[in-house]
Amino acid sequence: MGFDFSGRTVLVTGAARGIGAGIVAEFHAAGAQVVAADILGEELAALAGRYPDRLTAETIDLGDGAAVTDRFGRLAPDVAVCAAGGVRGQAPKPLEEVTDAEWMAIYDGNVRSALNVMRAVIPAMKARGSGRIVTISSGAGLKPSLTGIQAYCSAKHGLVGLTRQMALELGPHGITVNSVAPGFLRTSPDYERQWAGYGEEGQQRMLEGIAMRRLGEPADIAAAVAFLACDRAGFITGQVLSVSGTPSP
Repeated sequence: MGFDFSGRTVLVTGAARGIGAGIVAEFHAAGAQVVAADILGEELAALAGRYPDRLTAETIDLGDGAAVTDRFGRLAPDVAVCAAGGVRGQAPKPLEEVTDAEWMAIYDGNVRSALNVMRAVIPAMKARGSGRIVTISSGAGLKPSLTGIQAYCSAKHGLVGLTRQMALELGPHGITVNSVAPGFLRTSPDYERQWAGYGEEGQQRMLEGIAMRRLGEPADIAAAVAFLACDRAGFITGQVLSVSGTPSP
């Protein structure tokens, strides 16, 4: 099934690399006007260089609610994809050694960023009587996390909860809110370190535990996001779609 988002504006956060960049590519290929947002300015500029038209790059700290509202409140996107997140460079350690700052850094990156984007875009979607919001959660939002990082697992569960609650709240306004939960992808330096840490035998065990016998790619996640954002998915809301190459828990 091909997607056509011609004439529509799609906001993608966490767009500079990995899953976010894959989502940008999917919507741009489908004809959308894409607004790509990330705090990683240099990587975002490199991404923008690949798209000479129909892409606007916005370097922004998504944890700054006022800035997010100022930038994206007037944008009035048809689709908002909250793909910012990750483990923020952290490694697993015992919970009693985790500081408040470390915990909140992961919450800010994964939950507060989505909260701020939703606050910014919802008023225009309500006024229009339609809209699509898609969050990128994780298998870690459905079960314990392979990362071993408590805050990451907790934050992704929180993001799933926010998604489901907002679906209930926004349904009467013609707005759907869904989430895509990827399995493990090698999409950032953090996840490359995690992959390397498994060693050859651990990597093989992970692949053998995936029904499709391969790791996912950003394009796999992007296709699921585009489906949830398309017109034909208008009666799907509050759902978490596992895109992991294996049956979901």
